[in-house]
Amino acid sequence: MKYLLLIFCFQFLNSSPDFVEVGDFCLEYEISGNGQHIVLLEGGARAGLSDWDSVYQEISKNYTVIRYSRVGNGNSTQIKRHFTSQDYAKYANELLEKLSIDVPVIVVAHSYGGSVARDFCAAYPQKVKALLMLDPSSEHDVDILRAIDLEKGNAEIAQIKLDDMANGMSNNYLDFWSKRPLPDYPQIPDIPVTVIVSVKKSETPANLFFTDKGRKLWGEHWSDWVGAFPSGRSVLTEKSGHFIQFDEPELVIKELEALTKKLR
Repeated sequence: MKYLLLIFCFQFLNSSPDFVEVGDFCLEYEISGNGQHIVLLEGGARAGLSDWDSVYQEISKNYTVIRYSRVGNGNSTQIKRHFTSQDYAKYANELLEKLSIDVPVIVVAHSYGGSVARDFCAAYPQKVKALLMLDPSSEHDVDILRAIDLEKGNAEIAQIKLDDMANGMSNNYLDFWSKRPLPDYPQIPDIPVTVIVSVKKSETPANLFFTDKGRKLWGEHWSDWVGAFPSGRSVLTEKSGHFIQFDEPELVIKELEALTKKLR
């Protein structure tokens, strides 16, 4: 693979990460390792390369691993515009093409990156061979709040929307929390899929979503979702908060290795 065939953005030539033009934007990225399997890391909302600091080097010991910052994140092009997970999936595909990667990859995604990963798998099924998601975002977040307490849940949802749109644009709310009808992903291929879900309880939950009932419903939701895959696996952890890759990096590595074995 011709990793060196890159188009650089001149304004960032002195930076340590590499940069590549994707559409009208400049994305920062890093590649490490030379393993047989290629891993694409898809970070959470407003997260750059640092979302993977805790596991990046460890993964690169046995894999060829790519991490990057989506538009508006890290040192990639900064722009105030609403992007959807479908938009980001398209850019992820273009990034792989610019890096001359023409074999299926393993996608590892955190939080909002899970929405991007699902759209990537649905749009480009021939380009992914396994999927590992860490506490991924879900369109059912708001359903969980309403299921616990409809009146209070609706009030909390309204506040979530206001907070998300405080800067004049929506980063998350319009993209997945308010999607109705719920999106379907019938075109995700029958690939090995693992979801690691935080069900850690909180003594002072910030909202209904983090109550004991919310944690239970959250774990059940993702267990049901991944259970539809013949090679699906759910891992519920009470040791990690939302950033599983920082709280339990060894668990992420363990599940990635287990997922890879299913490809042999």
